[in-house]
Amino acid sequence: MRTSIGTAAAALATALLVVACTDAGSRTASPDVPPATLGAIRLVAYTGCDDMLAGLREATVKNVGPWGIGPGQIFTATGRSADGRMTADAKSAVPGYSTTNVHEAGVDEPDLVKTDGERIITYARGVLRVVDAASRKVAGSLRLVPPDKGYAPANLLVHGDRALVLFTEGGTVPFGDRAMRPAAPPGPQYTLVDLKEMKILASMATAGSHVDARMIGSTVRIVVRSQPEITFTHQPGPDEPEAELIRRNQEIVRAAPVDAWLPTYEITGPRRATTKHKVACERVSHPRQYSGTSMLTVHTVKLEAGFDGDEPISVAADGDTVYATPTSMYVTSNPRWGFRNAMIDDTPPPPATLTPATPVTPAETGLPPSPVASGPAVTPGGGGSAVTPGGGGSTVAPKDPPSTPPAEKVGPSGDPSMLSLTPMPSLRMRVTDAPPDASPSPTLTSTPAPTAPASPTAPASPTWTPSGAPNATAAPEPPEQTEVHRFDISGAGVPEYVASGAVPGRLLNQYALSEYEGKLRIATTTFDRPGVATEQSTSAVYVLDAATLSKVGEVTGLGDGERIYSVRFIGPVGYVVTFRQVDPLYTLDLRDPAAPKVTGELKITGFSAYLHPAGDGRLIGVGQEASGEGRTLGTQISLFDVSDPSKPARLARFHQEKSGSEAEWDPHAFLYWPATGLAMLPLGSWGGHTDDYRTAALVLKVTDDSITSRGTITHPKEKSPKGFAPATPTIQRCLIVGDTLWTLSDSGLKASDATTLADRSWIPFTG
Repeated sequence: MRTSIGTAAAALATALLVVACTDAGSRTASPDVPPATLGAIRLVAYTGCDDMLAGLREATVKNVGPWGIGPGQIFTATGRSADGRMTADAKSAVPGYSTTNVHEAGVDEPDLVKTDGERIITYARGVLRVVDAASRKVAGSLRLVPPDKGYAPANLLVHGDRALVLFTEGGTVPFGDRAMRPAAPPGPQYTLVDLKEMKILASMATAGSHVDARMIGSTVRIVVRSQPEITFTHQPGPDEPEAELIRRNQEIVRAAPVDAWLPTYEITGPRRATTKHKVACERVSHPRQYSGTSMLTVHTVKLEAGFDGDEPISVAADGDTVYATPTSMYVTSNPRWGFRNAMIDDTPPPPATLTPATPVTPAETGLPPSPVASGPAVTPGGGGSAVTPGGGGSTVAPKDPPSTPPAEKVGPSGDPSMLSLTPMPSLRMRVTDAPPDASPSPTLTSTPAPTAPASPTAPASPTWTPSGAPNATAAPEPPEQTEVHRFDISGAGVPEYVASGAVPGRLLNQYALSEYEGKLRIATTTFDRPGVATEQSTSAVYVLDAATLSKVGEVTGLGDGERIYSVRFIGPVGYVVTFRQVDPLYTLDLRDPAAPKVTGELKITGFSAYLHPAGDGRLIGVGQEASGEGRTLGTQISLFDVSDPSKPARLARFHQEKSGSEAEWDPHAFLYWPATGLAMLPLGSWGGHTDDYRTAALVLKVTDDSITSRGTITHPKEKSPKGFAPATPTIQRCLIVGDTLWTLSDSGLKASDATTLADRSWIPFTG
């Protein structure tokens, strides 16, 4: 007997909702489009420092421009369901406290707050605090950075009585080390704290930028990205040819020592003695082709042992997204544009004042009037089976008749504050050689996007030239692709490299990756312009063999002219949301890795930026409602029926006008508690004035077919200096411990009754 996809999805979704919050337009593609070519990018180790120096110099020389290496500015993204399996009666085994909402069961992720059901550990304003959940009092505190650096953000990983505090922005020195280290290295800092004694045990400072970290058991893997420390001292003259500038910079690169590329880090022990380290040349690997302009380093830290056992390994590659299972860690990068995938802007657009698309009724939330709809269900306009083109194992999403409401053409907005989603011409900036009497201002020329096939090589990033720079010509843009590197982390020791590969397009975040039964599923959008959906944009899901990262199957043509806003893989089923004017929610059958296919589609206004399993064929979507023209109208939480993958339907929704939620771009901010059916998330809302801004924790009741508001929780405003309005604390996280609902802001922790939402205690963060 063959299990139906609906049955399998429902069983896994029931398990996933427990694991995730507890411990324990047209979409056709031309059939004659050839399947994407996926490359194998095998890594090899350098034989020594001489081999490494020669290879890195040669690669970097090819990628240096007239103004140095790369575009110079690096944009980072915070941007962050578990694919584990549990029995259908797992709901009865839910422990009495929530934990961080993570992607994979058994793999913890850094966050602002952690709890083990007895303690609540959090960092705010430079102080690490431990709160006793039973007495609702601070049991211990430790200032980690001086008060004047209390603004420095940090996340936590906790195991037993050890906490690792991750200062990911760099430039922060732990308070106890201030006298020993007058200046911090220009990179992230990691501080290990004994929670019993409330003291610093050790710290590690790295050069570069923090990518991400994951913890399995008590072993933490930290991924850091660094660039070569090469100083380009030549000051170009106004008429100096570009070729001469490049030649001078190439000479500087050819003379650079190996230490310019080797990743470095410092470890400060319990006696505050600092030792400097660098990754050994023999522990650095490289793909067959690489740019030489970036290095990824993976540090392994066992919290019980500290940093002494760390034996980092490095790869001559870039990285912007980390995804891990209990046995595998994947690091991906998109080398085309030369900066992190935060160029996909997932922050809420400016507030809109348009009329809601559907009639609404006020919600009793304490915030501005909010439309709430609990039915009837919105049904799709049609499902349809996928069709297979003439070869290559590529499945193209079928063309369905548009469902209500139909997609509409986007016209330019008359409001200058509104983010336009109107297609724009593809422009390439080219600064031409100007005659002596001409101004060196850039000339914009409209050129078609390149059509070269995807390649597994790591191309050079285009050189972005400052406005008015002389004699600079932008390099041709290579095809956009995402490189994937897999490491085996099944053991507690040093990770082992397994394989590398590449797929066309760009990842949204780690939720676009999922390993299942030996296969890696990966969803990407291919853009004609960086991070901007145009008529040429298209999305796809690729299935790779996890052992080799070679292609097994693919389904293309998802949301042509749109981009991916959210992805969720649950066992053999995938859910992909694309958006530009309307929100198609696609359901995918992934049971046959060689022939994945679209089984259903639902078109509604707005979009879901995060998808969360809610058990029994239900899916919760957190995002924005939008008009038929694609203008956002405020936070929207939707309940989808996905029990029949061929006919996804929306059963209910909650809409808060003129609002946005951190959960739209950071899933850690969303909490679903299946034992009581409560869904909680931070919510910020605004009115018609710049000072009319309010924040709260929104608490919703989710049943099998409805979403209703239970109310909101707010934090008291802080006293401000004379002449200033009181600051509005922004609630960032919600957590459950027993029958208490805790909310966290930068101002303090608040305990509320989980049933009535009545106040129980307020713990201000002072001192």
